[in-house]
Amino acid sequence: MSKFAVILPAAGKSSRFGNSREKKVFTNLKERAVWIRTAEHFVEREDVAQTIIVISPEDEERFKEKFRPNLAFMNIDIVLGGSERADSVSNGLAAVKDDIDFVAVHDAARPLLATKWIDEVFQKASETGAAILAHKVVSTLKRVDSEEAIVETVPRDDLWEAQTPQVFRKSLLEEAYQQRGDLVATDEAQLVENLEKKVSIVGCSAINLKITTQDDLKMAEALLDVVPKEKTLRSLHPFADEEPFPL
Repeated sequence: MSKFAVILPAAGKSSRFGNSREKKVFTNLKERAVWIRTAEHFVEREDVAQTIIVISPEDEERFKEKFRPNLAFMNIDIVLGGSERADSVSNGLAAVKDDIDFVAVHDAARPLLATKWIDEVFQKASETGAAILAHKVVSTLKRVDSEEAIVETVPRDDLWEAQTPQVFRKSLLEEAYQQRGDLVATDEAQLVENLEKKVSIVGCSAINLKITTQDDLKMAEALLDVVPKEKTLRSLHPFADEEPFPL
């Protein structure tokens, strides 16, 4: 079985979240922190040998104190991030163990995952070397000018909205970061594309949303109970929901 490491970037400033007291990944989503709900999708998987959360240096002391019980139980490595997302993921990548075969990067603020989606993108990456979850664009897209007037309607036939996890053979992702130069990439797939390597798409539901604003948090609360779930025993995590997972 291939060994996977999972990097959870959580070092952003959450400037669009609209809560000066708490960053989005540390706020509660139905009584449990967003990042905890995200991490739980990975820490109990047999194929995940290492889980890393990347946080801002300014959050380190408070994070370790507030989430001490969770960190002890979940066996998560903490890495300090940089000024940009790419810097944070690069720091996380440097902490990945030598015996890891594949690295998955997943937004810590994207908690509405299903095991099925993780299985599929892990499998595709194992077959091709690089794969990401994505959602096919269904809305009409408009390009606008500086005055926010429509310039054109953008054909959507071949457009997909990139999601995470984004999963790569470890050596490929390391090469992508080594060769990034001045490229300001918005995700890891773009860095791999920069090497002229193919990245496969694995279709996924729009439910797998990233919490960026307060509205996103409200939407996540509404969708949490409709995420596809396996028919399995309830998690043994001491902070798990009191009710069994819906089947």
